[in-house]
Amino acid sequence: MKTREEALSYGLSLPNTYQEAPFHDPNWQLVRVTGSRKAFLWTYERDGLIHLNVKVSPGWRDFFRSVYPSVLPGWHQNKDHWNTIILDGTIPDEDICRMIAESYDIVTDSPTKRIYEAVKKIPAGRVATYGQVARLAGNPRMSRAVGNALHKNPEPGVIPCHRVVDSQGRLAGAFAFGGKNVQAELLAAEGVTVVDGRVDLTKYRMETEQEET
Repeated sequence: MKTREEALSYGLSLPNTYQEAPFHDPNWQLVRVTGSRKAFLWTYERDGLIHLNVKVSPGWRDFFRSVYPSVLPGWHQNKDHWNTIILDGTIPDEDICRMIAESYDIVTDSPTKRIYEAVKKIPAGRVATYGQVARLAGNPRMSRAVGNALHKNPEPGVIPCHRVVDSQGRLAGAFAFGGKNVQAELLAAEGVTVVDGRVDLTKYRMETEQEET
């Protein structure tokens, strides 16, 4: 990958992204995330080569700088959180794409997104408590946020929020799933027995590395 067009094309292939030139200077072309408008890919020409600025996690920041001489601390940006990639042909395309994708993941990360990803980890035939989901999402104190996020579930067929119960194994209210007994019916279809609106956590609770009810 040596051209701006290739880098922009890959950035724009990621979900909910768009291109912008915010500085009235065609040399600066950015790719942002729809909604938050956060930029995760900056492209510009400098010293005759295309440069990319990407956001980076501390765990990978120094690794890529040490492996590739053409990966430098972010130019004109916070050097703890951004790297600059020089497209001089010395970095494999797969690693350039990996760095762009990581930048995208960092920028699009949110508590709600982490909650949805945690819920997707609950297997069929098992349930998890709000506390377990909160812990899996990175913050054991946001159990209430878990409930709020699941009530706004944008993909009910993909994010199995019916597998989440409270700390006593009780199901959510009828309003949460659009009707009385809907959650119980969905669980029953997966082999989970519901008795008097409650699931036996000793039998059906998903096991995690650190149990949290």
